[in-house]
Amino acid sequence: MSTPTVQLSPYTEEWATKYQYEKNWIVNAAGNEISNVEHIGSTSIKGLKAKPIIDIMAGIDDLSRTEILIEPLSKIDFEYVPKPELADRRFFRKGLWGKGTCHLHICEFQGKEWNEKLLFRDYLRKHPQAAEEYAQLKSELAVKYKFDRPAYTEHKEPFIRKIIQRAKSDFL
Repeated sequence: MSTPTVQLSPYTEEWATKYQYEKNWIVNAAGNEISNVEHIGSTSIKGLKAKPIIDIMAGIDDLSRTEILIEPLSKIDFEYVPKPELADRRFFRKGLWGKGTCHLHICEFQGKEWNEKLLFRDYLRKHPQAAEEYAQLKSELAVKYKFDRPAYTEHKEPFIRKIIQRAKSDFL
């Protein structure tokens, strides 16, 4: 198992294509259990550099039913990773450890986690200045925490919370 590092890549349209490809496989594997699927994270925001890992969010009506998705998703190479600290979502990954290609976040459709992830994405899509601030922060953190992906993620959180609050004021 290799240690995951933080390596940002320039935006590429290929990310949207990869998302669409994975979405189709997920929808086919999960059947009617999933209510909606969205491309989230930095790879979903045109022009934003990101770790080249496609983040996908799938909404499910009852999070406790996630267990029935483990087997069908494993058939399309998504591995379930239990993370007890994530009370509002379930996490699946695709690709080698430390070199994943895709992360699948399953959460309650229209729940808090679902809505906040979309608010953050949509706000950055509509506000290029905020997206540029986020890009700058990510670049600084990628240097500082190159070999500590959890710290990199943790130190982005205050900015993400601030943007979600702004988005709630603007959109709600």
